[in-house]
This record gives sequence, C-alpha cells and structure tokens, in this order.
Amino acid sequence: MPETAPPPRSRPERRRDTEHRLTHDVDLWVASASADGAPYLVPLSFDWDGEALLTATPATGPTGRNMAATRTVRLALGGTRDVTMIDGDVEVLALDTVSRERGDRFAARTGFDPRTAGPSYRWFRITPRRVQAWREVDELPDRDLMRDGRWLTDPA
Repeated sequence: MPETAPPPRSRPERRRDTEHRLTHDVDLWVASASADGAPYLVPLSFDWDGEALLTATPATGPTGRNMAATRTVRLALGGTRDVTMIDGDVEVLALDTVSRERGDRFAARTGFDPRTAGPSYRWFRITPRRVQAWREVDELPDRDLMRDGRWLTDPA
C-alpha cells in the first residue's frame, strides 16, 4: 500500500530545507556538457559558504574541462522524491588561490583534500543563478526558489 505523501511545503519551508541540505550534505551530482554538447555526469564533494559552492576535480578531466569551457553547470542534491537543482556560474581557481581556512574546511567536511591530490586539480567555485526544489508533483508549480542569483523569499 503506498504511503501518503506529506502536504506541499511553502516556498520558505523549501528554502530552509534547501539551505539545510547545502549546509549538511557532502556530495552532489554535477552535470556538465562539452563544447559540442556531449553530456557528462559525475558525483563530487562540495562545501557551501552561504553564497557559493566549492568543489574540486582535475582540470584535465571531462568535468573540469567542461566547466572551464562553458563556465556553467547544473547540480543536483537529494533523491528523486526530494530534489534540489542548482544552475550556476563557474569560476575556475588554482589550488593556491583559495584561503587556507576555506581549503581546510573543505577537507575536514568532505574527507578529501585536493591540495594534496596532484597538480591537475583545480577548485571550482559555483555561484547559484537558479535554485529549484520539489518533492512531489504538487510542489512543481512553485519550485523556483532563486532566479537570476536572487532568492525569491526569505526563510521563515
């Protein structure tokens, strides 16, 4: 017998849930595309500072090359019945350009330190441009939480 779905959340509730996920989750899916449109999907660890996500991957791999070339990415957190989708602008940073404190925080949070992983690694700072969140079809009409880099509501 199927379980009854909870009632739809308000936009402020979904924003709070999204910010909780950004603060507490460690991994997300990164979807990028090559210049000729070939899609690529990979899981990466991340850190959220309240404004942008920081992740790291080899600049020479498909994800690193794609993000550096297009400067855009789509991120996904959560399962298929509690989705957060983020479209963001990408800034590529050399490993020594991120503060030691931020790099240490990333390493402590994720259990991975790209600063020791080899010279091909780069930081990728992703600034959200659009954020959507929904659980079920009843939340789809109001799924946008951020547009053009601006939250549409304050968390209640």
